[in-house]
Amino acid sequence: MIISMIAAMANNRVIGKDNQMPWHLPADFAWFKRSTMGKPVVMGRKTYDSIGRPLPGRLNVVISRDASLEIEGVTTVTSIDKALELVNDVDEVMIIGGGSIYETCLPKADKLYLTYIDFDVDGDTQFPDWGEGWKQSFNESYQADEKNKHNMEFVILER
Repeated sequence: MIISMIAAMANNRVIGKDNQMPWHLPADFAWFKRSTMGKPVVMGRKTYDSIGRPLPGRLNVVISRDASLEIEGVTTVTSIDKALELVNDVDEVMIIGGGSIYETCLPKADKLYLTYIDFDVDGDTQFPDWGEGWKQSFNESYQADEKNKHNMEFVILER
């Protein structure tokens, strides 16, 4: 199974502020949907709360320390290891956040789907530094337009 992580980040690796993404970029949402559709998505409870509903067309797995947590349309587990065990028969699983989940999963990750947003913003959550040993296998630039205020670059890194 390929363990992939997907995130959008500003210039300083900021991915969130107050449990929200500090931007609205429909082109990035389309990239996210295209990249994750039909694959299990694993997220922390705060990330799920910020989305507010299960993502359609995907098995949604939410990690929470609260073993009694039940969410309609979602499978809940108490650890990343349990989440990965649950989906171990798929070709690729997508880790979609948040910050502490990314930090824990990075050493296990095979692939990173990253959106680099040409934007400086303050935030309270950063994507972890992924270090060296990654090779870029995909790169697509997106120029700002009336619906997307910032230039973006969609990148896939693999190791």
